[in-house]
Amino acid sequence: MLLIQITAAQGPAECELAVKYTLQKMLSDAKSNGIRLDVVEAFPTQHGYLSIVLQAQGQELQAWAETWCGSIQWVFQSKIRPHHKRKNWFVGVSQCVLTMPLPQDDSIVFQACRASGSGGQHVNTTDSAIHATHIASGISVKVMNERSQYANKKLARELIALKLQQRLQMQVAQDKHSRHQQHGQLERGNPIRSYGPF
Repeated sequence: MLLIQITAAQGPAECELAVKYTLQKMLSDAKSNGIRLDVVEAFPTQHGYLSIVLQAQGQELQAWAETWCGSIQWVFQSKIRPHHKRKNWFVGVSQCVLTMPLPQDDSIVFQACRASGSGGQHVNTTDSAIHATHIASGISVKVMNERSQYANKKLARELIALKLQQRLQMQVAQDKHSRHQQHGQLERGNPIRSYGPF
């Protein structure tokens, strides 16, 4: 099993549309290669998606995923801004590699709930879906892709670990940006100490 993310990153609304297009192409390609792809988390927008996390399962999974990881270019005239000159739109596809350990069960509150959506009678009659909340961070996920609570709990732990990792990376990037900005904040007058030559 792999987790794969498609993201518009900081791109404009056209990139959100390109995420939607990429998802459609990826689902089609996965089906023709015997790969099962399920959306485990999506952030929809008016035009498409900011990002999507997919769970991939199947034979030759790593080799298939590597054919998708990287920047995907879409070339189309903007439907959102018809007179816009730009025609190249990019989205990123990456395998979610967890570099931190999965959170322990005692740091997460799990709550069983009824799954919704398609899936026949099984979905409507069992509480196999899991709502999980990481106590320390407040990060919360709902997982209903698998038929068993155990499998959904495992996936919920992985999603929480991914979100914790992304939050840490964002904090590191913000700290780096703040340190860089301090270079431009030097006040060239009103010193608190003054020295002459040695």
